[in-house]
Amino acid sequence: MPLDGLFTHALVHELNELIVGGRITKVHQPYPNEIVLVVRNNSVNYPVLLSAHPTYARAQITHIPYENPQTAPNFVMFLRRYLEGAKLQKIEQVENDRIINFYVNARNELGDIQQIHLTLEMMGRHSNLFLVREDDSRILELIKHVPADQNRVRSLMPGATYVLPPAQNLKDPFIPGALEALAPMILDTPVDDWAKFIQSTYQGFGRDSALVLAQTINQAGDHLAHAKNWLARFNDLKPTLFTAEKGALSYAAFDWLQDYATSEHFQTLGDMLDAYYIGKAERERVNQQAGSLVRVVKNELKKNNTKRKKLLATLNDAKNANDLKVMGDLLITYPHLVQKGMTTVDIENYYDNNQLLTITLDPKLNGLKNAERYFTKYRKLRTAVAYVNEQMTLTDAEIDYFNNIVAQLDVASPKDVEDIRLELTNGGYIRASKKSKQKPKVSKPDKFESSDGTLIEVGKNNLQNERLSLKQADRRDIWLHVQKIPGSHVIIHSANPSDETLVEAAKLAAYFSKARDSANIPVDYLPAGKLRKPNGSKPGFVIFEGHQTLYVTPDANLVSQLKIKK
Repeated sequence: MPLDGLFTHALVHELNELIVGGRITKVHQPYPNEIVLVVRNNSVNYPVLLSAHPTYARAQITHIPYENPQTAPNFVMFLRRYLEGAKLQKIEQVENDRIINFYVNARNELGDIQQIHLTLEMMGRHSNLFLVREDDSRILELIKHVPADQNRVRSLMPGATYVLPPAQNLKDPFIPGALEALAPMILDTPVDDWAKFIQSTYQGFGRDSALVLAQTINQAGDHLAHAKNWLARFNDLKPTLFTAEKGALSYAAFDWLQDYATSEHFQTLGDMLDAYYIGKAERERVNQQAGSLVRVVKNELKKNNTKRKKLLATLNDAKNANDLKVMGDLLITYPHLVQKGMTTVDIENYYDNNQLLTITLDPKLNGLKNAERYFTKYRKLRTAVAYVNEQMTLTDAEIDYFNNIVAQLDVASPKDVEDIRLELTNGGYIRASKKSKQKPKVSKPDKFESSDGTLIEVGKNNLQNERLSLKQADRRDIWLHVQKIPGSHVIIHSANPSDETLVEAAKLAAYFSKARDSANIPVDYLPAGKLRKPNGSKPGFVIFEGHQTLYVTPDANLVSQLKIKK
């Protein structure tokens, strides 16, 4: 089901049970449209994600690791002033809409207690997160500022009065007696139109929810009783993740009527949403952050591929350089055959059994000058070969480098994107801003633990790879990398890993590479002390010899199992 009003009702029910009464100890903003409140309740820390993402807006307890930016955004600094240390009083849904209010008692600038609430509106591209003062409904701050010329319905700027989105004038199905309106539908409306009737009558029904309720009502027995029992399930949760025949995922607050190949149940809605969003939301976050980098990399690849074509054309011309020398020799041997004004001349080619060779002439020149012209072209081409070969080597290296960056962006997490940006800035491919001139920290590699407890680290970009392989790894640690394919450096922190650990590390190397969708991938491995970095080479580039190779197939489930949770 999509995140509609009914699923929001279930979320609020779960959040009330787990975190109301707890104290907000930390506030983070790891991504532009999302904050994380760490709520401590009953001696447990609950990371609560409040997302105003245009595609993946939601509220949930999440255990997906996140990295905070080096500089905290203004919005989270504002929230920290009001929320850190405050007690979470209650959580309420606005009718059956996709709007949730989180109420807290906080201290103002004078130290007086005031009631404020965080309001999360999960409305697709109009999603937003507000901090609102309770007594006068004043918007203290919001995560997305929307100028008046972009929204004429209500003001979405700090200092404005918070007003709910325009009402739909539909019934809240959870109000007692509201379901009585289904009676005329059951009696007078064709079954095929029931879902449409439900959506046009009741607030908070997505298409999937309306279809499932219509199927539920259409079962034998008391139709209204079926509807009431179905609605009550949103307070008696059994989070379920469905997988269709072709692999598409969908979810529901409980195991309802739906066609699916397999289903999986979870303890909480938060755990289920983590399983559903871990790939989708992470990929979207990376795409948002890496948009400018992708353009730079594509432009560099296009430029170098074009340069390579021109260099190849020059090399092809150089292959014909000897023909130019032959024509020059013939013209200098028989200059009397050429008169000014001639455009071609046929001369017996003593290099080819005196076969007649037609030579193109410059009509403004005599025979000797035309010969000199051919010799000049010949010398230029011969001289160019060495330079072109050198440029071809450099160009091929640049193409390999940017193909490697493309592969890294494909498997990058949001924290890796900034490392790649830093690398491209240091390489002169991106203009350095004032902010980027400050010396930033390189993020840490991803950590995994093999089945026998051995630590494995995976570099996700060139800066991480270089630090991990050449500076941090013990020379006896085992280093792995896919053979002749862009990918991550992997370090097993052991001089004598078990065969099981070696295979698991190789599968990690294969998964975090350009070959992650292939099978039977060759992975080279050897002690890290045998790695060498050529002078002047790009970050993360190493050479080695004396390696061994094993063949593995990437396994996404294994990656998830071995990942060390922060």
